[in-house]
Amino acid sequence: MNRLSLATMASLPATVARPAYDPRSISIGTVHLGIGAFHRAHQALFTDGLLSRDPRWGICGVSLQTTTAREQLAPQDGLYTIALKSAAGVERRVVGALREVLFAGDQKDAVIARIAAPGTKIITLTVTEKGYCHDPATGRLNAAHPGIAHDLAHSGEPTTAPGWLVAGLRARMAAGAGAITVVCCDNLPHNGRVVAGIVGEFAARVEAGLAAWIAANVRFPGTMVDRIVPATTPADRAAFAADCGMTDEGLVVAEPFIQWVIEDDFAGGAGNRPRWEDTGAQLVADVAPFELMKLRMLNGSHSAMAYLGYLAGYDFIYQVSADPRFQRLVNGLWDESGATLPPLPGIDIGAYRRDLLARYQNAALPHKTWQIAMDGSQKLPQRLLHPARERLQADASIAHLALAVAGWMRYVGGVDERGAAIDVRDPLAAQFKAICANAGNADPDARVRGLLALAPIFGDDLPADPRFVEAVAGWHRKLARDGVQAVLNTHFA
Repeated sequence: MNRLSLATMASLPATVARPAYDPRSISIGTVHLGIGAFHRAHQALFTDGLLSRDPRWGICGVSLQTTTAREQLAPQDGLYTIALKSAAGVERRVVGALREVLFAGDQKDAVIARIAAPGTKIITLTVTEKGYCHDPATGRLNAAHPGIAHDLAHSGEPTTAPGWLVAGLRARMAAGAGAITVVCCDNLPHNGRVVAGIVGEFAARVEAGLAAWIAANVRFPGTMVDRIVPATTPADRAAFAADCGMTDEGLVVAEPFIQWVIEDDFAGGAGNRPRWEDTGAQLVADVAPFELMKLRMLNGSHSAMAYLGYLAGYDFIYQVSADPRFQRLVNGLWDESGATLPPLPGIDIGAYRRDLLARYQNAALPHKTWQIAMDGSQKLPQRLLHPARERLQADASIAHLALAVAGWMRYVGGVDERGAAIDVRDPLAAQFKAICANAGNADPDARVRGLLALAPIFGDDLPADPRFVEAVAGWHRKLARDGVQAVLNTHFA
């Protein structure tokens, strides 16, 4: 069977939308670090819609970890299909914005050259929270991180996202290639400001004057991204092949909903950036209110459902969100987190909550609880712990937030309620395992004390606040003794 490519695209069924331009005519103006499914289903789609009018913004996608993206996409001339799945069916569209795919591991010089090229005006990133090698509690660069320590000692051989950014910007400074904008598209609070700080601190350790050049020539607008993009399955690829008569190894699937809010803070002004607002992005003066709403409402409830839902025996979020007991739990969580949000002009929080629940219940898009549960050490501070702090400062209840944290503590122990092993994926997984093994099972509070001592997650304040400690420990005792199903039946039936 043929594979999707420039030569075979014309053979696709008429129901599959195709680029309104010749991909071969597109030049590269954007470098993207972390060319995974989310970028292909989100930022690349916004860019794809404007290339017929402005061909300057083709994307060079860079994979930092594996050759998978290059193996999937290079034989397809960078083309791939996005399949939007809902109860109404599947809507497919071929995206042509990706004009080059590189693997940093063996194409270092090509990656650096792309960042340093005068025609490159934008660097975007989706490397997940852990990819910034920072301390989640403070937002600062973690200089002790093994990858950062390596990159600082071998500045010409970067392995981390901060290392690649600084190496590329250093080459750009040396080439006199001019100003550029770095657009973080990961779920970090104040992501633009945080990444600017990480890059600036790294650069200051590399070369005198580099941090000052970056401060003067590089802009880091804050952003908020939103779209549910589960992992593509063999069944998704098989359905495409059956319907379209060819294979697509780069296929991504997503929900119909999409949102991108970007601060209007670009190096060189509007002429030096894609007009993403023409394809549905929102350009705003301050992204913080949108970011906070998404982190605390969508991401916070996603994490709570992932940990507790997995332990309850659910494989997918649509199953969790269809359970009336989890609906009550999530609505209680939203009551607590929603009360910490600033005024949001033009936003109906009640409607937003209803829309979130409807999105979660999209059974056509099975999003694994295990997938969402990854990297909790990087996610808990902004999703659950920061709102808990603000609730405690207001002397308000944190019952539902504390239950979600207790669920995470049960999950990272690495054994589910049926005695089966959990594949815990987290930068701190080894520490979790040691803490939980040392605590044992006889005293559930010992695990709580051990995990709360992880300052990069909980800071120094929360472990010292008896209201927080007892709220989390109380739920943890119930979960350890009775299990999630019994806790749901007792408190949320």
